[in-house]
This record gives sequence, C-alpha cells and structure tokens, in this order.
Amino acid sequence: MRIIGLGIDLADIARVERVFAKYPRFAERCFTPHEREYAFRFAKPERRLAARFAGKEAVMKSMGTGWRRIRWQDVEITGGGKPTVRVYGTAKRRAEMLGVTGFEVTITHTDKDALVFAIALGEH
Repeated sequence: MRIIGLGIDLADIARVERVFAKYPRFAERCFTPHEREYAFRFAKPERRLAARFAGKEAVMKSMGTGWRRIRWQDVEITGGGKPTVRVYGTAKRRAEMLGVTGFEVTITHTDKDALVFAIALGEH
C-alpha cells in the first residue's frame, strides 16, 4: 500500500450542536441514514455528529479536495468499533481517479472538540 493523501479536521462540538438546533435539516443534508441512526442512539448525538463531520472533511482533504467538490453524503464514516469509510457518487469517482483503494481513519474527541485524521491509500 502507498499513501495517496492525508487529511485532518477538527470540529467544535458545541458549534455542531448550535447548527443542528438552528437548522434541524442539517443532519439530513450532511449525514447518511446510517450515520444519523448511530449518532441518535446516544444521549448527546452532537459528539458523534461532530466526529462524523470532521471525518468527512478529513477524508475529502486526503483526496486533495474539499466539500465544494464532494457531496457530504458521499462520504460515510461508520460508527461503533473501528471507524471505516465508505464512499459513493462524487467521492467514489474522485477516489477512483486518484487510485484510492481504501482509507484509514482515527477519531478522538474531548468534551469540546472532535478530531479526525484520515489517510487515503492505494496500491503500489
């Protein structure tokens, strides 16, 4: 395997909570049904939503682009256990163009922030 790209993103959990409170459709616009189902199983879903939001940005950055070129729901960060990445649509096309065959992500959070580091991997 070779590293095609690296990405990192930090999300302010309170900011995600405020955006969700002000714009209830935010979750539907940005997160897949699987991501929403996972987050809303917890008393404080904003922690998981912030982590997924940062994860999506980190994955996009690992492919050398940002959210203006890839739809939010085209990157999915799984929950529970080791996080994994699934890409669809625009993200899948970008990954194929770059020769990305998979991603490694790690998520951590404090009471205030969620931090995600992503590595886009390809064959030799």
